[in-house]
Amino acid sequence: MKKIRFYNPEDLRVEDAEIPVPGPGEVVVRNVVTLTCGTDVKIFRRGYRVEPPFDMGHEASGVIAAVGDGVTKFKVGDRVVAHNSAPCNECYFCKKGQHSMCTDLLLNNFENGAYAEYQKIPARIVNQNMFKLPPDMSHKQAALLEPFACAVYGTAMTTFQQGDTVCVNGCGPIGLMFIRMCVLRGARVIACDLSAARLEVAKKMGAAETVNIKEVDDQAQAVRDLTEAGRGVDAAIEAVGLPEVWKIAINMVRPGGFVLCFGGTKKGLEVPIDTTKLHYEQITVRGVFHTTPHYVNAAFELLKMNAISADDFVQNEYALEDTEKALIEHAAGCVIKNCIVY
Repeated sequence: MKKIRFYNPEDLRVEDAEIPVPGPGEVVVRNVVTLTCGTDVKIFRRGYRVEPPFDMGHEASGVIAAVGDGVTKFKVGDRVVAHNSAPCNECYFCKKGQHSMCTDLLLNNFENGAYAEYQKIPARIVNQNMFKLPPDMSHKQAALLEPFACAVYGTAMTTFQQGDTVCVNGCGPIGLMFIRMCVLRGARVIACDLSAARLEVAKKMGAAETVNIKEVDDQAQAVRDLTEAGRGVDAAIEAVGLPEVWKIAINMVRPGGFVLCFGGTKKGLEVPIDTTKLHYEQITVRGVFHTTPHYVNAAFELLKMNAISADDFVQNEYALEDTEKALIEHAAGCVIKNCIVY
């Protein structure tokens, strides 16, 4: 088979490899599609904390090619989607119900990456976070599972009520999914981004108002101006991964408001916070990372209900050999996501 390996920033190579053989409890999937992701773009540009070379990719769907001993839930020929992670369910955090903070979180990206013709799925993921596709679900739709599960989890961790106003800062794939989930929960959503094209998609997701940050001097004030009496939004979601946007999000919420910081930043960065504002306005700031099996399952059910559609998120198709081109186009903001087809 062929797969992509990362060697250095902007150095991806297509390599030949043996088709993996499943061990006990494992399955091997012949990928049909793999989607590009903002995290893949970051890794492509600046590397990762894992020592290279390593595999890449974590949003894929395909058909089971082989099953290991003890696998009873799936069989060869099943159309499936597998999330890229699974917690241990044994550590302190898992026992506290905080599965995204698992100290032994299994990530399948770097040893069995999805930019490959075949992908081995470890037993822990098979048991917890792998699903059969219904007949009417496309592989592209199913491959949205991982990012959508993050947005479903993040929205559930955001405090707001029906009828409240929520601002989503950043209209990349995750931000657009946040918009859709907040709308489905009954919020009036304001969307902020610098891309007019992405703001149009935000409207399609249900955003009531949009702010093009290239056209305003003060993003936080522009959002506050769209709220009653200029008091600020009830909740603000940061889905960009830039510390300056974390600060902007804090400055756009009303007294008693809630801020969710979801976008991951570079290691070691800090965000200055006005302690007087935080204290006297009783603002809540919460960081949320990744997702959990509960919300992976919820996301899959929502995908079956077409809460979001791959037609809105997946644009161009590329061969595996052109993965770098697909990532560069994604990074340029020309698309929401691209798709590798096999």
